[in-house]
Amino acid sequence: MSNNMWLVFAMGLGVVSLAYALYLYAWVNRQEAGGPREQAIAGYIQEGARAYLAKLYGTLAVLVAVLGVLIALIFSLDMLETVQARQFILNAHPLRGVWTAVAFVLGAGCSGVAGYLGMSIAVRANLRSAVAAKLGLNPAFRVAFYAGAVLGLAMVGTAVIGISAIFLLTGDPEIVLGFSLGASAMALLAKAGGGIFTKTADIAADLVGKVEVGIPEDDPRNPAVIADNVGDNVGDVAGMGADIFDSYVASAVAAMILGATAARTDPGQTGFYVVFPLVLCAVGMLASFIGIQFVRVGRNGKPGAALNRGTVVTCIIFAGLATLLKLLIGFNTGVLIATIAGLVIAVLIGFCTDYFTNDERRPVQQVAAMSKSGSAITIITGLSYGLISILPSIIGIVGATLAAYFAAEAFGVSGIYGIGIAAVGMLSITSVIVSADAYGPIVDNAKGIAEMSDMGHEVVERCDTLDSAGNTAKAITKGFAISAAALTVLALFAAYAEVLAAIGIPLDIDLQKPLVLAGVLLGATCPPVFSALLTLAVTKNAFLMIEEIRAQFRARPGILKGTERPDYARCVSIASSGALASLILPAVIAVIVPLAVGLLLGTDALGGFLGGSIFTGVIFALFMSNAGGLWDNGKKYIEAGHHGGPGSEAHKAAVVGDTVGDPFKDTAGPSINTLITVMSLVSSLFAPVIAALTLGNFL
Repeated sequence: MSNNMWLVFAMGLGVVSLAYALYLYAWVNRQEAGGPREQAIAGYIQEGARAYLAKLYGTLAVLVAVLGVLIALIFSLDMLETVQARQFILNAHPLRGVWTAVAFVLGAGCSGVAGYLGMSIAVRANLRSAVAAKLGLNPAFRVAFYAGAVLGLAMVGTAVIGISAIFLLTGDPEIVLGFSLGASAMALLAKAGGGIFTKTADIAADLVGKVEVGIPEDDPRNPAVIADNVGDNVGDVAGMGADIFDSYVASAVAAMILGATAARTDPGQTGFYVVFPLVLCAVGMLASFIGIQFVRVGRNGKPGAALNRGTVVTCIIFAGLATLLKLLIGFNTGVLIATIAGLVIAVLIGFCTDYFTNDERRPVQQVAAMSKSGSAITIITGLSYGLISILPSIIGIVGATLAAYFAAEAFGVSGIYGIGIAAVGMLSITSVIVSADAYGPIVDNAKGIAEMSDMGHEVVERCDTLDSAGNTAKAITKGFAISAAALTVLALFAAYAEVLAAIGIPLDIDLQKPLVLAGVLLGATCPPVFSALLTLAVTKNAFLMIEEIRAQFRARPGILKGTERPDYARCVSIASSGALASLILPAVIAVIVPLAVGLLLGTDALGGFLGGSIFTGVIFALFMSNAGGLWDNGKKYIEAGHHGGPGSEAHKAAVVGDTVGDPFKDTAGPSINTLITVMSLVSSLFAPVIAALTLGNFL
C-alpha cells in the first residue's frame, strides 16, 4: 500500500470515529431528561457553560486569526533571503508561510470543535445520567460514559483528519507543525482558563459553604454551586480534552518529522516512517472502537472496574493489531517494540497514579487520618506523598525512553524516532482514556443535580458511587497526560534539532557554554513561574467570589433558610471574567519567552531552555497533580464516614487541604503539560527564523 493510501486509510477511520461520536451524541440526547425542577437546575449549568465557552472561543478566534496572519508574514520576510534558512523555507514549500498559517488555524479549529462537542453533550448528559440513576447503576453509568466517549472519539477523529489532510496537500511534516501549534495554543488557554474558572468556584463554594456555614457540597442554597458545576465542564471536559488533543497531535507530528531520517539501513522505507505515526493512530482508533464495548458495569456494581477493564482491553487489542500489522507489512521490529513500550508504560504510570490518589490506598487514608491533627499536618503529609509520587512515574518515563531508544537502534532505526513512536503508542488509546476522564465531571454534575432537585437518597447514593469512580479515573488520566506530554516533548526536542540540522546548524548543548547554561536556567524557571501565575489567579478570583457569597448571605437571610434563590449568575460572571483576564501572562511565557531566548541568546541556548523547561515541567506537573488528588480524595474519604465524618474537625482540616490542592491538580499541574508542548512547538516551527535573525549565534 502506498503512503498516500495509508493517509487515506487513517482519514477514513478518523471520519468513522467522528461519525461514531455524533451517533453517541444523538443517543445520549434521546435519553429521559426528567421533570421541570431537574431541568431547571441543569439549565443553569448549561447556560453558564455555554456563556463561558462563547466568551473563550470568541477571544481565541481573534487571537488565532491575528497569529495566523503573523505566521504567514514572518515566513515571508525579505530579510531571510541572505541566509540558508530562507532557502530551506522556499525549498520545503513555495507557500510555506501561507500553508503553515492555514494549518495553525485549522489545528485550533479542530481542537475547538472537539471541545465544543464534548462539553455540549456533557451538560446534557449530567441531567440524563441523574435521571437514569432512578432505574439503576448501569443505566446511569452508560449515559455518562457514552457522553464522555463523544469527546474522546471526536477529538481523535478531528485530529487524524486534520493532520492527514494537511500532509496530503503539502507533503511537508514541518508545515503540519503549524496544525499542532494551533491545537496547543487552544489547549493552553482552554485548559488554563477552564482550570482557573473551575477552581475559583470550587474553592469559594467549599470554604464558605462547608467550613463557614456548614452546608453540603451541592446545596442549592450556595450561590457558587452552579458556578462550581459549570467549572467541572469547562475545566475537566473542554479543558482536559484540549490538553490531551494537544499531546496527541504533537506526538504524531514530532514522530512524522523524525521519520524523515529514521531508516538508516533501509532508506526506501523513509517515506513510510513519516506516515507511520498516523497508521498507529488509525490502529488505535480501531482498538478503541472495540474496547469501548467492554466498558459496562456488571452485577458487582463497580464502575471503577468497568473503566479499568475498558482501558486494559483496549491496550491488549491495540498491541495485537500492531503486531498483526507488523506481520502483514513487515515494518521494523524495533519500531514495534517502541510502540508497545510506550503503551505498557502508560498503563503502569496510570496505576501508579491511582495508588497515590485512590481513597482505598494507604497514602490517601494516611492524609485523611492526619487531618485529625489539623490542616497544617494535612498539608505537610499531602505535600510529602505528592513528592514521593514523582519517583515511580519518572522511572516509568525513563524506562519507556530507554526501551524505545535502544530497541529502535538495535534494529537499525534512529533511537530518537523510537522515542517519538513510544509517545504515539502511549497516546494510541486516547479515545478510551479521554472517555473515562470526561465521564468524571459528568457524574459529578449528576450527583449535584440529584441532590439539588431532591431526587431521593437512593438516586444520590448511586450517583455518589459513580462519582467516586470518576475521581479515580480523572486522577489516572492526569498521570497518563503528564507522562504522554513528557515523551512528546522529548520527541519535539529532537524535532527541533532535526529542523536546525536541515538548515545546516547542528545543535550543540554544552553546559560549559555560558549562553547554554543561561538558557537551561531560564527554561527551568518557566514552569514554576507559570504555575504561580495560575494559582495566584485562582486565589484572587476565589477571594472575590467568597466576598460575593458572604454578601449574598448577609443581604438576603432567606437564602440559607431555603426561601429565597441565590444569584447564581453573579458567581458565574466572576469566575468567567476572572479566568479570561488571567490568561495574558501565561500566554506570553509560552510563546514570547522561547522566541526571545532564541533571538537574543541563540539556537543552542534555546535548546538548553527547552531542556530546562522539560525537566522541571514534568516534575512540577506530576507533583501538583498527585498531591492535589491526595488531598481531594482524603477529604472524600472522611465524608464517607471515617474519622468523624462530615462536619468534624478532621473534615474541616481536610477541606483546607483540598482547597490548597484544587489549583494544583486542576489548574496549574495539567496546564504545565501544554506549556512545555507549546514552547517546544514554537521553537521547532520558528527555528529557521530564529537561526536567521538571532544575535546569540554571533556572541
